[in-house]
Amino acid sequence: METESNGRKVLLSIKVSTLLMIILTMIVTIVTINVVRDKMISKTNEEKQKELAAEIVSTNDAVAEMDGETNPVNDRFHVTTRSIDRRELQNLITPPPHTTPIEEVTISRDMDLTVRTGLSREDFIKLMTDLNEDTSGFFEENAGLIFDYCEQYQINEIFFVGLISAESGWNIASNHRRTFNYISLMSHSGLIRFSSVEDGLESAARTLHDNYLTPGGRFYYGSTLSGVKTRFCPASPTWVNLVYGRMEQVLN
Repeated sequence: METESNGRKVLLSIKVSTLLMIILTMIVTIVTINVVRDKMISKTNEEKQKELAAEIVSTNDAVAEMDGETNPVNDRFHVTTRSIDRRELQNLITPPPHTTPIEEVTISRDMDLTVRTGLSREDFIKLMTDLNEDTSGFFEENAGLIFDYCEQYQINEIFFVGLISAESGWNIASNHRRTFNYISLMSHSGLIRFSSVEDGLESAARTLHDNYLTPGGRFYYGSTLSGVKTRFCPASPTWVNLVYGRMEQVLN
């Protein structure tokens, strides 16, 4: 009987040892799985961080290329998941200012001629393209230049066009076309001659800005049609009505 009892004790001891071994094995397995999983997650996070850093570098390189105006072959470059051109990227970085629709542009006889219309360059060109009075095509052809010089010298675009058409005619009179002098700038010998369309338009805009529309200018009497007339065309009682009538034609 004693032998049988001892046998049972040994058998029970073996079963307990086996059970403990199984439990220990399970614990080790679980710990190992968790360690491997943590390493995989860590590796995945590192890869994501590297990818994000690469995207940031790619974007910064694109911005640097845009600012530097580099090789025109690289006008289009890859940023994150799609290709965009420089203007689109600039709009993402600095949204374009609010622009005024063509139908909302207004003028008045006593308006400040240094206040821009609010039109975008594209809309101003469209306005000039649709201008029926432009019988010579001069304003359509040079709409971009006119807009740029008005922007540079802070002149209302509708006023500038109205003044040119009042002084040179919608068809641009031959003597004005020949001298590239579109607003009748005079010297002692007559119309001043300029070297090109660009030179003539810029000289007109610069003269208006420096002499007639800026406080302290040689001929500044206010930045309105009446103020400009005081020294620009003092002898004509109809000059203000003429210029303003041409401005109305631009918008009608």
